[in-house]
Amino acid sequence: MKHVNLLILDDKEENIVSLSALLSEVEHIHIISSTDPNEALKICWKNDIAIALVDVQMPEINGFEFVSLLKSNPKTNHIMAIMVTAISKEDKYLLKGLESGAVDYLYKPLNPEITIAKVSSFVSQIHIQEEIKQKNIALEESQRQLILAKEEAEEARKSKESFLANMSHEIRTPINGIVGIIHILRNTSLNDEQRDWINRLDSASNSLLLIINDILDISKIDSGMMRIEYENFSIHKKLTDINNFFKIKALDKHITFETIIDPQLPEYIKSSPIRIQQIIDNFISNALKFTKEGKITLKASVVEQEDAQCTIKFTVTDTGIGIKSEALEKIFLAFEQGDDSITKKYGGTGLGLAIVKRLADLLDGKIEAESTYGVGSTFSFQATFQKIDDFKQQETLDTETIPSLHKFDHVRILVAEDNELNSFMLEHILKSWGCEVDVAKNGHIAIEYVNQYDYDLIMMDTHMPVMSGFEAIQEIKTHPNPQKASTPIITISASVLEHEQAAAYEAGADSVIGKPFDPIDLYQKIDKLISKRV
Repeated sequence: MKHVNLLILDDKEENIVSLSALLSEVEHIHIISSTDPNEALKICWKNDIAIALVDVQMPEINGFEFVSLLKSNPKTNHIMAIMVTAISKEDKYLLKGLESGAVDYLYKPLNPEITIAKVSSFVSQIHIQEEIKQKNIALEESQRQLILAKEEAEEARKSKESFLANMSHEIRTPINGIVGIIHILRNTSLNDEQRDWINRLDSASNSLLLIINDILDISKIDSGMMRIEYENFSIHKKLTDINNFFKIKALDKHITFETIIDPQLPEYIKSSPIRIQQIIDNFISNALKFTKEGKITLKASVVEQEDAQCTIKFTVTDTGIGIKSEALEKIFLAFEQGDDSITKKYGGTGLGLAIVKRLADLLDGKIEAESTYGVGSTFSFQATFQKIDDFKQQETLDTETIPSLHKFDHVRILVAEDNELNSFMLEHILKSWGCEVDVAKNGHIAIEYVNQYDYDLIMMDTHMPVMSGFEAIQEIKTHPNPQKASTPIITISASVLEHEQAAAYEAGADSVIGKPFDPIDLYQKIDKLISKRV
């Protein structure tokens, strides 16, 4: 424990000697003495004095005046002053000492026990005060570190978000071009071999897009940027769609696929249909991947119903290769497979089940996995949903039933896109629909085109050099010519960030389409916006 500096001030040397001897029994103190008040003041200024035992009756400067001088100086006003006196114990002297700043009195002749007890008590107080001071310093430092860590975490979050946006744009943009070119080629004269090549290219691009989506999804979830959008939907229809899709894939592998739906399953629930399908799709895709023969079963069962709440368990069971018991623990970790040999033989990023686990958490549900190596596996997702009664679904247009698309009549479109593959693809798709097309490589050139020509619609990429799509949209929407300012604008965004897509609307965009996009979806958006303008 740190020693406390204690000053003894008395004009008589023999008093100092006797008091020093008495206080030698007190632990953790270092005694400094003086017979001269002026010298004692200098000692207090230069040394870290914590306690001062001051004689009241001294020539030149008495004890009261000395203590007053200590308390008037910021460098010494912290010192605990104890008056040592042989004069009367009358209240007026006691009050005078306390008014000067003293904290206590010792009366001569000194009682050894009382003197030691009082000094020891003040030493303990100083140690406690020092401990509190150090803890406050440590607390302040801890708070400073927490603030710094929070700022660093926020900066890291923003950096990761920016990286995610750039990654999404840079990867999705060329894929968008590839998908677009595939669409263009499919509408040309192809022989059987060429059509087979196009189908293989389409399959490869879809596989690449799935991997990219997995990487971006896991990044969004880990960054806290994944938002669950809840809506009312038919869980029966969702399960039927899943069944129809995977039954065909199972037939291709000569595997039996069946879906069992609990009769008590409600028709409509409120949740995220996209995320529920993503979880179930992942389970079934894995089952198909690791099952060579036998059967895959999707089962939706009601675990519990109470008022408007319904707990549903979705289970996928297969007769595949199974998982070793020691590998079950790590299959839900990102970039992990149950067995390294599995990766070599079957491939995969090891992200699917990691995403499923995180999505289940976001939906306040739970994931379970059981497996017998060499026999098969069972994966399940269970969560509680709100039941919806008398829900009328909006009729949606089935794009697959559209036999052909009529050409637009006298429609001029400006495409602002810095990626040559994408601009080439968009130009050809739009021209195949009868549109007249101009292409600008950045927002600044797009503004120049708008000033020179009249357009029925503008397609604007959000990320471009020189002037971004957001800036160009704002300038067009504030154009002095009302006709030009009212030109409908569709932004083409490769970003997965909701706030960036929202920013496009805030800038003045009339619609947003993501990369890669469905040409049918684009056609419908263009048709809708142009028909409103006519």
